[in-house]
Amino acid sequence: MRTLICGSLAFDSIMVFQDHFKHHILPDKIHMLNVSFLVPEMRREYGGWAREITHKTKLLGGAPVILAPGGDSFCPHPDPRGRREAIRHLPGTYTAQAFITTDLTDNQITAFHPGAMNFSHENDASQARDIGLGIVSPDGRDGMLNHCRQFRAAGIPFVFDPGQGMPLFSGEELLEMVELADYVTLNDYEAELLQMRTGLGLDALADRVKCLVVTRGEAGSHFYADGRAFDIPVVAARAVVDPTGCGDAFRAGLLYGIAHGWDWETTGRLASVMGS
Repeated sequence: MRTLICGSLAFDSIMVFQDHFKHHILPDKIHMLNVSFLVPEMRREYGGWAREITHKTKLLGGAPVILAPGGDSFCPHPDPRGRREAIRHLPGTYTAQAFITTDLTDNQITAFHPGAMNFSHENDASQARDIGLGIVSPDGRDGMLNHCRQFRAAGIPFVFDPGQGMPLFSGEELLEMVELADYVTLNDYEAELLQMRTGLGLDALADRVKCLVVTRGEAGSHFYADGRAFDIPVVAARAVVDPTGCGDAFRAGLLYGIAHGWDWETTGRLASVMGS
């Protein structure tokens, strides 16, 4: 089954701060914050939600197709391991770029320049050929809204994955996208924010989709489906090196299980393996 991956293509500059943010951010001085973090370790990688989910889905043997805009620095670009037919080059723009700083407790501070991603609404998810499943991941604001509506209008089941794009939307808009979707995936912080913005608890949100997934880091994940909550254990990593991309890998496992009609416990276990 071909899966359409809607999201960003980006460059990730990933830096490691050899201390803890909490030691340098004074809670009573947030209103006048002025901090600088020395980051002796840095690497630059091809990233973005669409590329990362696509890459991991392809590694599992899936058939992902990327729907995303790219700037001058991205096109031409190394093979993102998925079909490129729906990648559109936007001359005169930067490719989206993330600058991610991680401390020793795996907390992260990220600055993000959207660049070409601002034009994601010009891509039409319903125009991709032979698509049986989709995912709407963080992207341009109007693009995410449009792609949710386009998937529903085309009768294509899809996962709504608001992620770091959630602050772009009102509670009403978030609820609309939940109700358009077949599946929703969130981390524990995003789950709290979605409940606050929509005024609905997890059970009420789960009633609106086939499955609501909440990841909880080292505590595993919960799958709310069929009137039940499935507790999926974490797969212990041999070493904790860098949390960047773990959520994208988890979503690849989720998509693969859905595409193959697996039960939720089996799907969750594969997603957990991929996340670790």
